[in-house]
Amino acid sequence: MLSGTVQSSKDLVNDLEYRGLIHQLTDTENLRKKLESERVTLYCGFDPTADSLHIGSLLPILCLRRFQLAGHIPLALVGGGTGLIGDPSGRSSERSLNTADTVASWTNSLKAQLSAFLDFNLEGNPAKLVSNYDWIAPLDVITFLRDIGKNFTVNYMLAKDSVDSRLSNGISFTEFSYMILQAYDFYKLNQEHNCSLQVGGSDQWGNITAGLELIGKMGGGDAYGMTMPLVTKSDGKKFGKSETGAIWLDRNKTSVYQFYQFWINTDDNDVVKFLKYFTFLSQAEIEALENELKQQPERRVAQRELAREVTKIVHGEEAVVTAEKITQALFSGEFMSLSEAELVEALQDMPTTVCTGEEDRSLINLMIEVGAAPSRRQARQDIESGAVSVNGQKLTNGETVLGPDQKLCGKYIVLRRGKKNYFLARFE
Repeated sequence: MLSGTVQSSKDLVNDLEYRGLIHQLTDTENLRKKLESERVTLYCGFDPTADSLHIGSLLPILCLRRFQLAGHIPLALVGGGTGLIGDPSGRSSERSLNTADTVASWTNSLKAQLSAFLDFNLEGNPAKLVSNYDWIAPLDVITFLRDIGKNFTVNYMLAKDSVDSRLSNGISFTEFSYMILQAYDFYKLNQEHNCSLQVGGSDQWGNITAGLELIGKMGGGDAYGMTMPLVTKSDGKKFGKSETGAIWLDRNKTSVYQFYQFWINTDDNDVVKFLKYFTFLSQAEIEALENELKQQPERRVAQRELAREVTKIVHGEEAVVTAEKITQALFSGEFMSLSEAELVEALQDMPTTVCTGEEDRSLINLMIEVGAAPSRRQARQDIESGAVSVNGQKLTNGETVLGPDQKLCGKYIVLRRGKKNYFLARFE
């Protein structure tokens, strides 16, 4: 299950640098030597703030995978404990607190999701899954304050960006304490799993260095920190968002087709960067795609390869076939080639009208019913000008009766007006 080009430990840091995945690194020279000379255990944390991870989490997940392919041991930490507190990093306001049952449910969902990206049975360096609820929940207040909290001064914590940026709007003691709990995670993993490296997004730098501070003061082993850049888009829009909301890794929240389309719609200015970040293509393969982009950008070869590779990593080979089949059907209008499941997936974002009553409709009446035209006159004009198609077939007679033979899978009619205006009629 663990696919991708296997890197030697010696090549790993060079590969991370080529891909632009190293934003900040502590003690670069000694960490490089350590990675080249021994098997390192590292971790990255994922707090359960929803029942699925989204593509903002994909970069650190794939980073763990790159380390495992190079022979190191990745720990995926699910924040069953810290998820009850709330991380102030990268936020301008307090998080809403969720119930213990909700966080526990989300923790289990994230554990299952992370298991799809890391190999927990790999001989020599199997990945491990841990939850910080196991050591945070048993902590009593006195132990937390005396044995852990005493190692941090308030001045030290106030100087961290994650805290300083919140002071003007206010930060609760709950979220103020988050940094100490994450630092304690690193210390516990260092002691119990010989974990010597924590990785995370650049907004986690303060929390990571706090962990190094705690390990040093409590007599732990050597430890290092590394952050990856926060993913940005060249147009200034937030990465990981689409018109319909966040792009989730759970196919029940973001369909395979929607997921594939997000990547294939990547801007020319971002696609090479995303190929480096999110795929395991070699430097030579990426450079060839970059050259193709410069020579023939209209072919969008780089975008198609990006969409294929990331969809395959997250959802598998069959998902790529499904997404490309749906894409082709929407482009050509050949909806008859799709199964009902594929059809539902392809059409789920279209404006949908549930049609009841008499079985048959004239094309003009259906256009009015689904909101494709404001009046019969406009509908007739659009139809006669060749701007209207039904299930991919252009119709020019407004009185054409649409009956059972026109219903896809016995219940759907796809109506298109112009090039991009789709409407779905679902008959019940």
